[in-house]
Amino acid sequence: MNSRVFRLHSTLELPLDDVHSFFEDPDLPVEIKDIEITRRNNTLIISSVAAEENLSKYTPTAQLKASVTENRVYENEDGEWQETPPDDGPGGSVSSGGDGGGGPSWSSLGGEQEAEQEIRSKLIEYACFKGDRETVLQNTELQYPMFEVLCNLARTADKGSLEAITAVGEDLEAVRIVDGEDRAARVKVVEDPRETENGGVDWRDNKFIN
Repeated sequence: MNSRVFRLHSTLELPLDDVHSFFEDPDLPVEIKDIEITRRNNTLIISSVAAEENLSKYTPTAQLKASVTENRVYENEDGEWQETPPDDGPGGSVSSGGDGGGGPSWSSLGGEQEAEQEIRSKLIEYACFKGDRETVLQNTELQYPMFEVLCNLARTADKGSLEAITAVGEDLEAVRIVDGEDRAARVKVVEDPRETENGGVDWRDNKFIN
């Protein structure tokens, strides 16, 4: 059975540490023997290693590509980290970690209040799988198995979405994962003779998934 990915669009963002943890012991499709992760400056490349030994070593196998960015996160009252600063009212300040102190104070009492209201923050690296198929999922060999790996990774993400149209055998299927949860999706083919004079279908149009 020959399965293909016709259209894919991703806005997934995951902490880089979570991505590495996911691939420590992933549940891989039978076509993929292993995963190799390399980083080139601010680009993360996750490559598939084919299980079939007769596959030519010169044949590029499917890989996932993500850009690495830094986002500042803030500690809330429960000790958890979030992307938006907690609303601590006037007089609060943001600390980049450490033991605090060193900030301006209007009086000794004011200094104590400043220390109590200080918001701790830190920078976290995120892997951003953003773009269409050619940007996020590259190369044809093992393309669909690597897409399945991407879907499993998307189910662990708290932020972003993954939408795709695939062909499994002779059937078209729609996939939609939003904020780590599978959502209902169906393929809707719309053909406008005025825009598709050659009788083809524009698979890049978002209206094919709803």
